[in-house]
Amino acid sequence: MERLVSMMKKFTALSAIVLLAACGQESVNEADFYTGKDVSYIVATNAGGGYDAYARMIGNYLQKYLAAENVIIRNVPGAGHIVGANTLWRSKPDGLTIGTFNAGLIYGQLTGKDGLNFDLREFEWIGKAAGEPRAIVVSDNCAIKSMADLMAAGEPVKFGSAGIGSASYSDMMLLAKALDLNVNVIAGFDGTEGEMSMMRGEICAILGSTSSFQNFIDAGYGHFILSIGGSLDGVPNAMDLAESEQARKLVAIIDSLATLGRISAAPPGTRKERVEKMRAAYRAALQDPALLAEAGRTGRPIEPAYGDEVRQLVVDALDQTPETIELIRKAINGAQ
Repeated sequence: MERLVSMMKKFTALSAIVLLAACGQESVNEADFYTGKDVSYIVATNAGGGYDAYARMIGNYLQKYLAAENVIIRNVPGAGHIVGANTLWRSKPDGLTIGTFNAGLIYGQLTGKDGLNFDLREFEWIGKAAGEPRAIVVSDNCAIKSMADLMAAGEPVKFGSAGIGSASYSDMMLLAKALDLNVNVIAGFDGTEGEMSMMRGEICAILGSTSSFQNFIDAGYGHFILSIGGSLDGVPNAMDLAESEQARKLVAIIDSLATLGRISAAPPGTRKERVEKMRAAYRAALQDPALLAEAGRTGRPIEPAYGDEVRQLVVDALDQTPETIELIRKAINGAQ
């Protein structure tokens, strides 16, 4: 019996040593967890366009501040950013995957859109790079030259947008309802496909973030005719054209979501230490003078927010009354 007790004591002591060693090793591993590892950055659009450009720019600096081997851009387009967001949602929460997608998915969650397999409240929010005004850009090939022309159009004007459920699509449907616009919104344009379609004369206009279309305008292919959530010299603002309380409410919703530009998140359940490390690296990246200089050269605004501040913006945007949700649903579905 004494021998058995002695053996048990030795086993217990050995187990404690092994446990302590494991804990110490875990601590060491967590401290430099990203060193030498690859991080996937899911972009819910095709290559090209604003989301891809921001992710590639930010990814270079995330790699630096995480001390990761690589930050690999993974384009997962489809269904107005839904496919990319669903992919991020079901990714392994190991701290090695983040993603960026359109805040317009808030509309989809509010209205119970089919195909959304996530809850935006539950993502681990890393940050946002910018809050950008929306604007309508029209092709110089189009007969519509101004907002007055658009509001007086007798025939439906062809607008392009990203997939149904994206901010591009939903914002345009809300705006059309608010200002009683005669438009035909054609979904499915990702990246720079919309600009190419305008150049070919297939569509007349697109609603989106101002920076996404600046190169198109600078090249002489089109011009802005309306702004939302900001001001553009010589361009009317949607709120000034909204004549009813309902119209102003719809414009205000578009305005509020414009603050949630270029958001990035990790899958739900990602270990807290790794989320915090990612947030710190994201903050350092967006404060890096070299990134800010690059963003300035390429016309990419940087107006960041981080972590829980972004989560609260998302939660607030989802906190709508049933009446407002019904108003959004009717506008997006084109109901009268």
